[in-house]
Amino acid sequence: MTSRPRLVHVTTTDISLALLLGPQLEAFAAAGYDVIGISAPGPFVARLEQAGIRHEPLRHATRSMAPHRDAAALFELFGMLRRLAPTIVHTHNPKPGIYGRLAARAARVPVIVNTVHGLYALPGDPWKRRAAVYSLERIAAACSHAELLQNEEDLPVLARLGVSSTKLSVLGNGIDLRRFDPTRVDPGRREVLRKEMGARDDDVLVGAVGRLVWEKGYRELFDAARVLATEAPRVRIAVIGGADDDKADAITPSDIAAAETIGNISFLGHRDDVDELYGAFDMYVLASHREGFPRSAMEAAAMGCPVIATDIRGCRQVVEHDHTGCLVPRGDSAALTAAIAKLAADPDRCAAMGGAALVKARRDFDQQRVIDRTLATYERLMHSRRRR
Repeated sequence: MTSRPRLVHVTTTDISLALLLGPQLEAFAAAGYDVIGISAPGPFVARLEQAGIRHEPLRHATRSMAPHRDAAALFELFGMLRRLAPTIVHTHNPKPGIYGRLAARAARVPVIVNTVHGLYALPGDPWKRRAAVYSLERIAAACSHAELLQNEEDLPVLARLGVSSTKLSVLGNGIDLRRFDPTRVDPGRREVLRKEMGARDDDVLVGAVGRLVWEKGYRELFDAARVLATEAPRVRIAVIGGADDDKADAITPSDIAAAETIGNISFLGHRDDVDELYGAFDMYVLASHREGFPRSAMEAAAMGCPVIATDIRGCRQVVEHDHTGCLVPRGDSAALTAAIAKLAADPDRCAAMGGAALVKARRDFDQQRVIDRTLATYERLMHSRRRR
């Protein structure tokens, strides 16, 4: 009997394996692969193992800026891949996408796939940042057999870097539409959650979900809260997300305490019931400075929330301006404030945008499409390898 092909997915943290990739990993296992997740160890390993996904700890993996740790992770991963002897290694950027592809090629893995969740440099970034990121991407891409791009805006950039067009394909991004379904939220539960977030029946509840780092646009959101506290006192803001102390721009407890003094913001920390929380929001805000293809905005749209987001790569793919939500300039607190206030003052427009967002989500954001495209890539590359 032919043994199952071994498939290894490499990320920085276990939360990425469990929450972002978990349904995909389970689908790959159901399709006949022996699936292993590799990342730094953490509290989400138990969730992976409960789902039947084996985890191998990459102890030098870190989200912080630590080149010596990244180099150590490369050599650690090389040894692990030599021991595990996988058929396919699938890496996820930014950092594991670089050292993971290098380690997999050095370990002579037959098939190497990388998902580009969003290049870590944008055309408008300083040239030194672009030169560093693009150079590393070009080197690492030479080691892979397929580059799956979540966002089509990265396609011309990688083509200009000289990455072969035969490797490049647009994967897109998706979510579990069965979980993120507004009909699943009980009205009584919605009322309980709104009270927990400090919102009365006639308040407008604005949600924000994401890691507590400044890059997610929280500075602009806090600025907006200060103005709205006076100009639109019915607006309440709920922030859901855990700390990310490894990042240089992490939001500190003192920053949170200062924001809470505004009076219209509540912080709920990490939550496992985000699907229900979206159902309690009247609108959703993502003021991020950098995204690949934001999952939280897709989830909010699938729950019927109009989305106010920055006019950047990724958000543009989720939000249709003035139809499913609004796009505002990145870093513009005044524009963000005005967009929230305008939508909060017009409940009919808010409801219409939410309905349009739900229609778009059901049409464009089904994760099954991503799973099918990924499996097709695996099969094509393994078939090509067998023929060679």
